[in-house]
Amino acid sequence: MSNDDLDHLQRAGKRHLWMHFSRHGSYDDTHDIPIITKGDGMYIWDAAGRKYLDGLAGLFVVQAGHGREELAEAAAKQAKELAFFPLWTFAHPNAILLAERIASYAPGDLNRVFFTSGGGEAVETAWKLAKQYFKLTGKPGKTKVISRQVAYHGTPHGALSITGIPAMKQMFEPLVPSTSHVPNTNFYRAPDSSLGGFSDEKEQLQSFGRWAADRIEDAILAEGADTVAAVFLEPVQNAGGCFPPPPGYFERVREICDEHDVLLVSDEVICAFGRLGEMFGATKFDYQPDMITCAKGLTSGYSPLGAMIASDRLMEPFLQGSTSFMHGYTFGGHPVSAAVAMANLDIFEREDLNGHVLRNEGAFRSTLEKLLDLDLVGDVRGDGYFYGIELVKDKASKTSFDEAESERLLRGFLSKALFEGGLYCRADDRGDPVIQLAPPLIADQSHFDEIEQILRSVLTGAEGLI
Repeated sequence: MSNDDLDHLQRAGKRHLWMHFSRHGSYDDTHDIPIITKGDGMYIWDAAGRKYLDGLAGLFVVQAGHGREELAEAAAKQAKELAFFPLWTFAHPNAILLAERIASYAPGDLNRVFFTSGGGEAVETAWKLAKQYFKLTGKPGKTKVISRQVAYHGTPHGALSITGIPAMKQMFEPLVPSTSHVPNTNFYRAPDSSLGGFSDEKEQLQSFGRWAADRIEDAILAEGADTVAAVFLEPVQNAGGCFPPPPGYFERVREICDEHDVLLVSDEVICAFGRLGEMFGATKFDYQPDMITCAKGLTSGYSPLGAMIASDRLMEPFLQGSTSFMHGYTFGGHPVSAAVAMANLDIFEREDLNGHVLRNEGAFRSTLEKLLDLDLVGDVRGDGYFYGIELVKDKASKTSFDEAESERLLRGFLSKALFEGGLYCRADDRGDPVIQLAPPLIADQSHFDEIEQILRSVLTGAEGLI
């Protein structure tokens, strides 16, 4: 681009574009909007031609990597044949074939696929289905939802109510009532009382997992089991920095849900389609949900698409008489998006992307764990190609940063320094300060090393700031 083109983009962006989750006051005559213009494989380029390693797969999305021409070609071919038609009473071939394919990957009897435009819509759909299902089956009082503290489930009003991050909610209250939040599975911050008095870490993890799961039952009983419809849980919780489930956690949650007739929703908007080395995180951790919500990696981001996948049991009442699920989206199951998803899943199978993640997840972890020798790095946690690095002020006591220190460290230094160092990732403080990494699933050791080297350089430079 010419300098005139770049100047025009900056002026027009600052004047007209309303970006998401962005501090627009940060952009002025001396601070420009980062503008990304190109992607290829593991890398992206900005408008000035600078190259960056994409350590977040866009936003936990670009599983197959950037620049996949066959995905663009699938979109173009479908747009020429049928650019749009809704799934309201009618269907089109790719929606049918994609639903069949997704059901074949899903665990157990999750055979019904309701398409949406994205993840928040999928979560909204799951809650509405849970409510209507119980009304149709004679339990109309079951409407409430249990979810976890610091967990993010989306921005629509229902999904935002399920979200467990108060700072994201306060500007939009009052939200949808009837949600409550329980402790998450952050073992690094586990209360001493949850560790069962054990000194062995394996026994501590098992005790903590049982303790965290039992808090869900406490919440169900406190609300009244006849009022609770569903529990929403991510396989690995994103917000707060990639909390994996302790051993036995989901097994116990499943028992609790069965005992109290509560639906278990596995929110896999991030975790599905290879992020953990399986098509679904529920498969990775061997539990059976009643619903799965997904999006992002389904198309590798080449076209918007999400889905709610439900069990045969939940579909049963809707197969009777004139009953209808009075819910839908104009662009849910869009023909072009469905065609892209089919081509994306072809890449998954042909290149064995899930197998690639499983074969390399240990190397990714061990490479990131090298950073534990830095004073700022308190914990490295996650699974598959999905990791969080928690930053601490004092490693021995696990003391975190206060709000002002976190602001100065993350937004004042790390976000900009990492990007200038050639790494696009996320510095996040929705909870304790973390750096999150979720590279495209094609990443190999050379990319792990590049990520570690940039992080090491920038974090070393940050140590003197606090």
